[in-house]
Amino acid sequence: MPRPSLIVFDLGKVLVDFDYSIAARQIAARSNPQLSRDRLFSDHAPLLFRYEVGQITTEQFFEEMRAITGFSGSLGDFAEPFADIFTAIPPMVELHSVMRKQGFRTWIFSNTNPLAVSHIRHHFPFFKDFDGYIYSYEHGAMKPDTKLYEVLERTTKCSGEEIVYIDDRPENVAAGAGRGWRVVLHESPDRTRSALRAMGLLNDPRCRSVYSEPERDSP
Repeated sequence: MPRPSLIVFDLGKVLVDFDYSIAARQIAARSNPQLSRDRLFSDHAPLLFRYEVGQITTEQFFEEMRAITGFSGSLGDFAEPFADIFTAIPPMVELHSVMRKQGFRTWIFSNTNPLAVSHIRHHFPFFKDFDGYIYSYEHGAMKPDTKLYEVLERTTKCSGEEIVYIDDRPENVAAGAGRGWRVVLHESPDRTRSALRAMGLLNDPRCRSVYSEPERDSP
């Protein structure tokens, strides 16, 4: 099998974890007392979808959220708690670093929004170490929409088996596989590592030591 030209990483739940309940709690603290923080983003998923496919601007998203919630602050007051929901997944950040050291080009391929990207760019140093970024909000489509996959192929000038694609969503992975990409369904760092090793992409013993799991005591 030929060496791929490109390793494509999903962002959320692959390189960074996220929890919208963190944002909901902080936003609810400055909103109408009757607001249900437990259902804030699930109840208004269509609004978030419109934001993440670029149908509305950040300012429009904030104004609609303020009308829904009664949020008492400014856009700046809203932006920080809304976006401060991420934590890095260290084994995957390290895996990306190893792939770079082995000479692979790497790209981010994400359903996301401008506030999230701005926050991650400013708080997670590893994020600058990619060759390029494809965001749903910049192209009017979300994975697994074919349009976004076509954007990545056109922008990177890669297709088929030239691309290795890592994502935690089965439907997104299936869409990549349907285009002939080599795909990895991310379920854990260990399984993703094993899948890449099976493809012949992590054969360097140094990579093996970086990713060796700690030994567990026998019961």
